[in-house]
Amino acid sequence: MVRNNKETGITQTLAAFASNVNYEDLSPDVVDWAKYLCLDFAGVTLNGSTTDSAKTVVKALEDVGRSGPSAVIGTDKRVLPEYAALANGTAFHSIEMDDINNEASLHPGVVAFPTALAMADITQVSGKEFISAVVAGYDVIVRLGRALKPKEHYGRGFHPTGTCGAFGAAAVSARLLGLKGDSYTHALGIAGSQAAGSMEYLAQGAWTKRLHPGWSAHSGIWAALLARAGYTGPTTILEGRDGFLTAYSGDPDPSLVLKDLGDEYQVTRTGVKPHACCRYNQGPIDCLLDVKQNHDFQPMDVEEVKIGMLSGGMGLVAQPEEAKRNPTSVVDMQFSMPFAAAVALTYGKASLDEYALGVPDRPEVRHIMDRVQCVTDPELDALYPRHFPTWAEVRTKDGRTMRSELTYPKGDPENPVTWDEMRDKFNLLSAPVISGQRQQEIMTAIDNLEQLDDVRQLASLLSTE
Repeated sequence: MVRNNKETGITQTLAAFASNVNYEDLSPDVVDWAKYLCLDFAGVTLNGSTTDSAKTVVKALEDVGRSGPSAVIGTDKRVLPEYAALANGTAFHSIEMDDINNEASLHPGVVAFPTALAMADITQVSGKEFISAVVAGYDVIVRLGRALKPKEHYGRGFHPTGTCGAFGAAAVSARLLGLKGDSYTHALGIAGSQAAGSMEYLAQGAWTKRLHPGWSAHSGIWAALLARAGYTGPTTILEGRDGFLTAYSGDPDPSLVLKDLGDEYQVTRTGVKPHACCRYNQGPIDCLLDVKQNHDFQPMDVEEVKIGMLSGGMGLVAQPEEAKRNPTSVVDMQFSMPFAAAVALTYGKASLDEYALGVPDRPEVRHIMDRVQCVTDPELDALYPRHFPTWAEVRTKDGRTMRSELTYPKGDPENPVTWDEMRDKFNLLSAPVISGQRQQEIMTAIDNLEQLDDVRQLASLLSTE
């Protein structure tokens, strides 16, 4: 365990730890989990590159002439490194299938991986250095997210992936630049003035949530570059009177930043999504799929669906009730529990195919959406945020009530997607963008990531040049 003392504050202690994460100190399990999440990054980002939101970012970069050496994943474009991080982070977050840390209620990979990949065009980055920096970035992002307390942070209108992500990107970048001591701490301090991400995207189903990790990656790279050049930032950016924790949460717990520091790397506490929607919908979908698979009924037989929800997710996927029952955009669908329940019970899945315009207007889907009730449950909240338990009940017109409950949704570290399932996910998501041969080359490169002398080899494989 790493401890801080009276002379060393939280920010400085976290910086000292993150700057000294070395590959040789990582266990085989940590390395394996980092590679597992890297494959998730590759598949999700390749597919995300085909979305209109991702394409718009690339167009904007082309319009202002930001060409450079760094690959934009899923395209034949190359731009300046910080803008590649912007584009790739946005693409990674665009289909809501990116990784998730429960305790912090955020997506660390969407910031850490695009940042580390882009940094390879600023400084030499081997596979081992890439893994080490990503692991350090995950720790910084997750530790800040849990210290803010997700429900409190959401309550102030912030998206934790965006706000905490700026610090994580700075941590990754500073680690790869070899910054130490005050310089590394200054990078975090500079990132603190760029920590942003508004939840107002929910009001109109806007694309801005998808931009948050990309902008965080861009901001974190610049924070580290400025620190390397001698620019200063507050060394108490986390714990200070006007620091990040106090400003961004109504009830932060600063002790959670350093709790168990060095004992458990947060990359191994991060899971993945099997369904194409918000994390708070994943467990309920699992329960409803279980009900559908074990009982005989048709969508139009459903009289009522009741979902046991975590209170921290109600404002994201269940309220306001009328809006959540009437999604009008793909973003609306991704953050609607009634829609998620309807497609799960109608089609037996909640994949990208279901999250498409027109699906909410189908009679069976509309029938079920109108009958979904989301309720909070103190017994569920007692386990939150480290765990995301849930339950679901389906009542049919013939009077039957069928129930399923779980503590660990599929994809959680305690109920993981297997390596084989991860490869299937990668192949499914990347198939519209690259060939089968290229898929195999990427999987081989990631399987042997620690052996790469230069991770730009992986970046090239992820492009379509």
